Amino acid sequence: MEKIPVSLDSDALRSFVLGIECGSFALAAQQLCRSTSAVSAQLKKLEQQCGMALVTKRGRHLALTPGGEILLSYARRLLSLNDEAWRAVRGELLQGDVRIGMQEDFGESLMPGILGPFSRQHPSVRISARVDRNQPLLQAMAEQSLDMALLWQGDNLPAQSEVLGQTPLAWIGAQEFDISALLARNEPFPLVMFEAPCLMRSRALSVLEQAGLDWRVVFTSHSLSGVWAAVRAGLGITLRSQIGLPAGLHSLNALLPAVGNMGIALWQHNAEDAAQQMLAQLTQRAVADYIHHNGIGTVSK
Repeated sequence: MEKIPVSLDSDALRSFVLGIECGSFALAAQQLCRSTSAVSAQLKKLEQQCGMALVTKRGRHLALTPGGEILLSYARRLLSLNDEAWRAVRGELLQGDVRIGMQEDFGESLMPGILGPFSRQHPSVRISARVDRNQPLLQAMAEQSLDMALLWQGDNLPAQSEVLGQTPLAWIGAQEFDISALLARNEPFPLVMFEAPCLMRSRALSVLEQAGLDWRVVFTSHSLSGVWAAVRAGLGITLRSQIGLPAGLHSLNALLPAVGNMGIALWQHNAEDAAQQMLAQLTQRAVADYIHHNGIGTVSK
């Protein structure tokens, strides 16, 4: 006879998720208005229900075990459905309009996981979504033709924007692109870039110049799809994050100068608006899930 699954405790799941997002169960306890010992007891109960350890210490920080990584994704989905049901029976389904913008890198990789669940949970909220480059999105936010935007962190972001995480940048080329031969011949690096102004373009040129390496821009595009197409064709290399990296392309970081990280930021005009607040929470979770699942960066505490 098949063993009946244990019903996971939703309060324990909420403490577990918040503890991982905060990087500390003591901080999670503060937000939940509970004692640290009570939250620790919930985690222990959850581990007993799952029959395995979910978190471990890595230096001063918390790290998920393999079982914890699996549970985290399911826990967020279970809590999201729980919260949706709670709001529905209380007659608190959201209404209104939200205009959201996303930088091109996040469009295909993150947008489905953000807008799909939100639309299903809140069918009375009308969403307008725009995928564009950083500068046009910043201008749209400044003109208040967008309510919120998910952007790359730059010097011109306002103080009220929130950095959700950091992701490493990478020199990216086609699988058959022979960077070693290029280095051996001491030829200028052929670059595939966005049109200026562009944060990635500025970072790439600055790093190469500081390293004393020659470069030449061989292909310029106003869209990310154009950049990826040119790199896949072997015209040159580009500098991006590995978020939404197309198949057939790979990192060349081992052979080229270090380029550091880039922050992912969320800018909202009205964080008190209920619909915007819910969409912002879903965006934060989607970014955290993507970073954790793909192992490409860190989530802000």
